[in-house]
Amino acid sequence: MPSAYKFFAEFAQTWGLLYFVVVFLAMLIYALAPSRKERFDAAARMPLQED
Repeated sequence: MPSAYKFFAEFAQTWGLLYFVVVFLAMLIYALAPSRKERFDAAARMPLQED
């Protein structure tokens, strides 16, 4: 009979990996969306602007 530790360890490894892949892809899509290019470009130039 498998132990509860082994079950939860396998569950966390499998679904944890899937969770992080989904989160990573969502962040990648958010960051590379063409509609956000202007906002990110403005944020990149912000430290160089003098007030």
